Amino acid sequence: MSDIRSAFENKKAFIPFFTCGDPDLETTRRCVIAAAENGADLIELGIPFSDPTAEGPVIMEANERALRGGVTTDKIFDLVRTLRKTVTVPMVFMTYVNVVFSYGAERFLPTCKEIGIDGLILPDLPFEEKEEFEDICERFDVDLISMIAPTSHERISMIAKEAKGFLYIVSSLGVTGTRSEITTDLGSIIDVVRQNTDIPCAIGFGISTPEQAKRMAALSDGAIVGSAIVRIIGQYKTDAPEHVGAFVKSMKEAL
Repeated sequence: MSDIRSAFENKKAFIPFFTCGDPDLETTRRCVIAAAENGADLIELGIPFSDPTAEGPVIMEANERALRGGVTTDKIFDLVRTLRKTVTVPMVFMTYVNVVFSYGAERFLPTCKEIGIDGLILPDLPFEEKEEFEDICERFDVDLISMIAPTSHERISMIAKEAKGFLYIVSSLGVTGTRSEITTDLGSIIDVVRQNTDIPCAIGFGISTPEQAKRMAALSDGAIVGSAIVRIIGQYKTDAPEHVGAFVKSMKEAL
């Protein structure tokens, strides 16, 4: 079983997302540890990018703050090395194709393996072009995680059949951000997924309250929360870790 699959074993997984380096890498480190200590089952670490097409204003601004603060991919690799001394839950990177390209996939993936990154999510990588990264991800035992959007339609079964790690189900059209209501017919999307794979699926984009998380996890195998956490960190800055811990605890209890 991949380490990612273990995050979903016999439970609904709660998956928080962090923008690395917002407001600084030390705060990110403390927030990730607080999340792990309060029940996070898998952690998504965002490598900031200057033009993050899938992100709404909250995460986009966090990207900008982190980049202004001098965050680099190498510094984030060092952060993960430090985290891995205490954090045992699976961790995945979420970033954009350009970040991996500019670093060089032949350097990026072996480093992921070396530091203990279990998966990679690239929102701007079309399913049809994933073989560009698929072989090298497999070679270094890093799961290339696919996303399914409400517009995937007839591609859902195809994406599900080839899924690795877990499937990221995008709850709504548009960019990331908290939403007061999620109206997509996710049940029918997940039915198609279930018919084509036994790989777990988690729902993300727009989940901001324990009630929403509970509803989404009832449909799927877990809930992913990004903007709501990034907003807490934006509000409390270096004092954020205890607030993040409390938020993660409330979400995990709801699941």
